Amino acid sequence: MSHILCAVLLLLATSTGARAQQQSNALEVPLMADLSSHLIAITSRFIGTDVLLFGATDGPGDIVVVVTGPTRDETVRRKERVGPIWLNTDQVTLAAVPSYYRVVSSRPVEEFVPQFLLNREQIGLANIRILTGDENIPPEQLAQFRSALIRLKTSQNLYDQGIGAINMMSNRLFRAELHFPSNVPTGTYLVKVFLFRGGEVASAQIVPLNISKIGVGADIYDFAHNLAPLYGLLAVLLAAGAGWAASAVFRRV
Repeated sequence: MSHILCAVLLLLATSTGARAQQQSNALEVPLMADLSSHLIAITSRFIGTDVLLFGATDGPGDIVVVVTGPTRDETVRRKERVGPIWLNTDQVTLAAVPSYYRVVSSRPVEEFVPQFLLNREQIGLANIRILTGDENIPPEQLAQFRSALIRLKTSQNLYDQGIGAINMMSNRLFRAELHFPSNVPTGTYLVKVFLFRGGEVASAQIVPLNISKIGVGADIYDFAHNLAPLYGLLAVLLAAGAGWAASAVFRRV
């Protein structure tokens, strides 16, 4: 009986020690971050929103947050004036372009992140990896179209690089407001949080965020994309019906 009692006590002691070790390891995690919401619902009244990012570290360090939206191919066209009109004279298709890109940091990233890490982690507008499948495009021309794309996305509030947007509290807690404009594309977003110390990545975490349409607008969007021929036919019929109704009204007047 005493042997059984000793075995039970030893098992309980081992289990307690394991739980204590797990709790200790959890407290020693260098970085923990989360979002106030993991879903942004776009309705017909959506005018943009802010999502709170918050977290904690195990000590001092610099925080960088990179938010990227779904990637897609983008065609950039160059317009030139030919006589009295403007024409598209050249175009380049850029591959795997982030539909949304935003960087916020506790201070300018150039002050504490080496250039090779900026390139590797694609931190900053100048370090977004944008390529093209056309090997015949000269590097100088590709750089021009790349810059034009970034300017366009920035003017649409889809690209941004903020400084001092992260509020550090007591060298351990941090928070930041991530803004998503009314024209934000739908899809799955990745919020990458980096903790830098001594010019190196001490820890990193990825938090997913989903942006999707809901309500009547979502139903119409799905119908238009999944049943495009039928949607086009209904649009033509509605336009014809509206024109007939308007002509009938004016004929009576």
